[in-house]
Amino acid sequence: MAEDNDERHGHDGYAGLHSHEGGALHWHDEFGLHLAEDLSEEEIAAQKFEWHMENVQVVTVGVDIGSSTSHLMFSRINMQKFGEDAETHFVVVGREVLWQSPIILTPYRNDNTIDADVLRKFVLRAYGEVGATANEVDSGVIILTGEALKRNNARAIAEVFAKHTGKFVSAAAGHHLEAVLAANGSGTLARSRRDQSTLLNVDIGGGTTKLALVRDGEILATAAVAIGARLLVKDDEGRLTRIHEPARRVAKQLDIRLALGEPLSDEDEARIVQTWTDILAGLIERQTPQGLAAELMLTEPLPSDALPKAVIFSGGVSEFIFQREYRDFGDLGMPLAKAIRGALGRTITLPTIIEPNLGIRATAIGASQFTVQAGTNLYVSDESILPLRNVPVLAPKIELEGELDAARVAAAIRESAVRLDLEEGEEPIAIALRWPGELEPARVLALAQGIRDALPRTIELKVPFVLLADQTIAHYLGTVLKEELGVPGDFISLEGVAVAEFDFVDVGEVIHPTEVAPVTIKSLLFAGGLDRRSVKQALLTAAKSRARLRPMSGARANLRDD
Repeated sequence: MAEDNDERHGHDGYAGLHSHEGGALHWHDEFGLHLAEDLSEEEIAAQKFEWHMENVQVVTVGVDIGSSTSHLMFSRINMQKFGEDAETHFVVVGREVLWQSPIILTPYRNDNTIDADVLRKFVLRAYGEVGATANEVDSGVIILTGEALKRNNARAIAEVFAKHTGKFVSAAAGHHLEAVLAANGSGTLARSRRDQSTLLNVDIGGGTTKLALVRDGEILATAAVAIGARLLVKDDEGRLTRIHEPARRVAKQLDIRLALGEPLSDEDEARIVQTWTDILAGLIERQTPQGLAAELMLTEPLPSDALPKAVIFSGGVSEFIFQREYRDFGDLGMPLAKAIRGALGRTITLPTIIEPNLGIRATAIGASQFTVQAGTNLYVSDESILPLRNVPVLAPKIELEGELDAARVAAAIRESAVRLDLEEGEEPIAIALRWPGELEPARVLALAQGIRDALPRTIELKVPFVLLADQTIAHYLGTVLKEELGVPGDFISLEGVAVAEFDFVDVGEVIHPTEVAPVTIKSLLFAGGLDRRSVKQALLTAAKSRARLRPMSGARANLRDD
């Protein structure tokens, strides 16, 4: 990538760039200090105190455990306080990747379950390399995909991270969420938002390929197809050691015999790889899948009405496409990448191919965390459901202006759940609502009906849920749901909390007599989404000229600036 060493390691260079009381943006160095010789000890202590009142550093860990590969990274997040009084909130202004683990093949036992002991040793080695303990890590995220989602595997993984309960959020990523995570992690969303453009992210992994269509920084649609580098795996002698069903389908179509312990000829390998490439080219070109391509689809294909300006490849195979990796891992990653490179400009005719900010590491790097106080306008059907922890947030795309239609509200909520691969009724969820203007009973009733209709299993099974309104309607909405619509089960409706997709919330017990419920918001962070070119170059240069962020050196890194 054409980034300097500072940018590759995630240094923003503007963590201390801010203003006081509406003044001009300015830079405070590590503790917000001027030159020491210009200040007394009391003044230095005062400025240190001021800096710590306005700035928070969070050490976070991002763990990605998939069917084929696993890795983790430690990051330091700089958060800064903005706003006044009730509008005060913390925003992420700097992210520094402290340490990245090697990419390992996800360890499996002979019964095809993940080997928790090997995984535990891998995590412990990572903590040892950084010189960190569990107590020194503030938050984290564990992304589980593919085989890692199976019940026995998920249980084993949970045991590895049991000591982090409450600190770590866990995202079980099915096909749609994997596509969304990859588009965020690769930097596609940030680039699309910056350029106000339509882009297509194609994430080619070990077992599947995920596609995400992005316009102006917003996910329009996602899709997945059963094409991946490790659907066939060979030993050093070229004999097949793993054959997955999607590869068998392709081989059957091509009249190729696959058998464990037997070699795969170069000719047959080339035919399989070319078939995969042709299918991917058709999907990128937005052709309707037919025949074998339709059989391999794991979701509905992308719509054909929004044409992307460019395509961005991410995932493990992208490392070969952009020639950042040259090692042979005994799978079809290298030949598949070569075939895709050959197809660019020939059968894949998009005008621009963009290298991602991150390829195989295009995932979440961790989670920021900050606490806000909910307003007094809350409704709790039964306080015994509190506290709730690590509740995923749905951010449905609901147009709440004008006349509301309950069916459209319900559809938007269901679409949001699908986008995040959340199975309605399986766990508590939170729904974020941005209410425009004043409270209007008829419109609130339509919204309540839509919420009720979107959550049939949640309501039937009496799984708690959370409603997060930005203003005006929280208590009244709860009253309508419980007393007018007779919704059984329990829920809490809060006001004054700003959240977004990829957030998780902890809702604490109600504080009496102020009738406030503390809410902790944990937001997923993506290193590839940090696009420094969107910051005004003059401000960035000025900030960097005085920045004293420590670079990553050797295996160890300081977890916090002292």
